[in-house]
Amino acid sequence: MKDKEVIVIGAGLAGSEAAWQIANSGIPVKLVEMRPLHSTPAHHTSEFGELVCSNSFGALSSDRAAGLLQEELRTFNSLIIQTADKFSVPAGGALAVDRSQFSKSLTQILSTHPLVEIKRIEQLDLPDENKITVIATGPLTSNHLANKIKNFTGLESCHFFDAASPIVYGDTIDYEIAFRASRYDKGDPAYLNCPMNELEYLNFRNALIQGEQATLKDFDKESANFFEACLPIEEIARRGVDTMRYGPLKSKGLWNPDWGDLYDRENRLNKRAHAIVQLRKEDVNGKLLNMVGFQTNLKWSEQKRIFRMIPGLERAEFVRFGVMHRNTFIESPKLILPTLQFLKREKLFAAGQITGTEGYAAAAAGGLLAGINASLLAKNKTPVTFPNESIIGSLMNFISNKNEIMSQQKKNKFQPMPASFGLVPELTNRIKDKKLRYKAYQARSKEALKKFKKELDSCFVKDHLLVEIH
Repeated sequence: MKDKEVIVIGAGLAGSEAAWQIANSGIPVKLVEMRPLHSTPAHHTSEFGELVCSNSFGALSSDRAAGLLQEELRTFNSLIIQTADKFSVPAGGALAVDRSQFSKSLTQILSTHPLVEIKRIEQLDLPDENKITVIATGPLTSNHLANKIKNFTGLESCHFFDAASPIVYGDTIDYEIAFRASRYDKGDPAYLNCPMNELEYLNFRNALIQGEQATLKDFDKESANFFEACLPIEEIARRGVDTMRYGPLKSKGLWNPDWGDLYDRENRLNKRAHAIVQLRKEDVNGKLLNMVGFQTNLKWSEQKRIFRMIPGLERAEFVRFGVMHRNTFIESPKLILPTLQFLKREKLFAAGQITGTEGYAAAAAGGLLAGINASLLAKNKTPVTFPNESIIGSLMNFISNKNEIMSQQKKNKFQPMPASFGLVPELTNRIKDKKLRYKAYQARSKEALKKFKKELDSCFVKDHLLVEIH
């Protein structure tokens, strides 16, 4: 069986998922992870699948693109989503996890799998071209390997700057000021809300704008190319007086019962807070809380000073301060097929955020497909593509040579993409109502995947080794 071994480089979300899919199909896996030998600017542990930014996988409902992607992954025995479900914490309508328990569980499951060999080394080069390999090193690929990938592809890597939010101790928050509520009272009151009046908000904004920035270590000394979906809070503040109030600090749909009835048409605007900072649980008991939407590149001392200006956080103690890091990805539409194989080398796959997908579930989707196809190739079978009607299929089309516009462009304009209904094919009969249209996308995906899964299962017969998640 050693001659059929598949190498997976990187034990993040995509790499962990790929290794799981391959090993569970009966093929041996060598899973290579450079941490803790070499860390990155954003990682804090040596655990697999460490979530370095938010602890949220996005909307849970399957009539939303992120939720439908999660549901599709469950259909195919995704290790990442099943583990996220197991260690979920209250987050309103989103799937959020206890990030410590989540990554520890992934590490334990893969480390004890009979067909997974763990190698804690830094991969310095691409393996031999005869070895089936999955590159899943993520946006924080080491410089050595990134240069080798660049030499192999003949293209410069793309990049953007990403940032992580601070985490505070729950018992250092003033609960006389902060209150629990979810927007529009949907679901359990999963968020802790810190309300601001107008003067507090303006003073806070000024402090953010004037706050001293941290030096971008290990990055080129160039102007920061921010990812618009994950802007630092100080950058949002610079874009306008009310920009934060229409973003992470919006107060619409949030109120404290002590304020009275906000449905009173005459007075409700006066009773609503001018702005609200939200915190989300990092663990089931709420001992740790993540500052939602507060990605930042402020110096740590400045974070402590400025964020303590938020009502309710005056004495907050920080478990982790926010950090900024450079995310690298390849110009996938010029390089890979919808099967995630490189055009130049059929035994080499790419998966996860290095391919230009955005979001945790999207990274897992890439790992799932790369793992399935690496297994098929090891069994001398033809790799597959997911149906176009599915979120997984539409994402893989976007990042592959099926994205004809991008693959033909000479200029480097390819940017990361999260799960979106904007990527799936139009319905045969157009539906104007957005909610009904999204439900139709959901039903169509379910039907397409039912047929696809039946065909795929026939490829994995009696040699399929299924290890359950406990």
